[in-house]
Amino acid sequence: MTAPVTTPVRYLIVDDEEPGRINLRLALADYAGWQSVGECDGTAAARASMARHDVDVLFLDVQMPGETGLVLARELSRLREPPLIIFVTAYSAHAVDAFEVHALDYLLKPLDDARLAQAVERAATMLRQRQREAYGAALRDYAEAEAGAEAEAGTAVTKNAGGNAAAYLKRIGVRSVGRIEQVIVDEILWMEAAGNYVELHLPGRTVLHRITLNRLEALLDPARFLRVHRGAIVRRDQIASLSTGGEGSHRLALRCGAVVSVSGSYLAALKAALQA
Repeated sequence: MTAPVTTPVRYLIVDDEEPGRINLRLALADYAGWQSVGECDGTAAARASMARHDVDVLFLDVQMPGETGLVLARELSRLREPPLIIFVTAYSAHAVDAFEVHALDYLLKPLDDARLAQAVERAATMLRQRQREAYGAALRDYAEAEAGAEAEAGTAVTKNAGGNAAAYLKRIGVRSVGRIEQVIVDEILWMEAAGNYVELHLPGRTVLHRITLNRLEALLDPARFLRVHRGAIVRRDQIASLSTGGEGSHRLALRCGAVVSVSGSYLAALKAALQA
């Protein structure tokens, strides 16, 4: 059970399906200090409810007829201290990847009690640590990334060199003990897989982020980053020299001083990068 909160957490449920609203309401009844300010079947009703009530946490269904929850999330992202949003969605690999890379919380349908407890604990901790402004920055990054190809000055994504709709990360929202830190992608020297996490190696420190290396690679600009091993990606301007060890192994020295193993399947691309 999550730790008790010292002040009430006011929450609003937005879901077009009544059974979903009921299930979530009954599950949240187990959490002391969590107070419902209402339930809505769509974004218009949610706006009206938030105009009448202060809302700390919004449980927001993503897929709704008419206007989706993402439209409301984009509006709220413009606030300096928006309510914390816990997105509720049917499984979508793309959606889950987007939530994770920006350190946003989500629940998958059907509702899992253990996952709800984790989301509730994270939200309560962030509220105690007054992280709504930092959360707002992460939510804006997410909203801008999901807005797609029309990147503007100051957004969190940029188009690739070909000018198509593919967008690459400029910031990663890293969550740790109720806090969110915005890591600038161009400051990452190299990345290393650590199970379901990735170690982001920055100048003078390492940050652990919950996402797989394969998922993260798909969001990075290949003109800036290069995969050299199934467990490592390096920033291209960090590539210094390649050496050969025993039994044909290869190791890459980086300008920051790190040494990274190189897989044979990535060797040709690395050699091309060294000759560029």
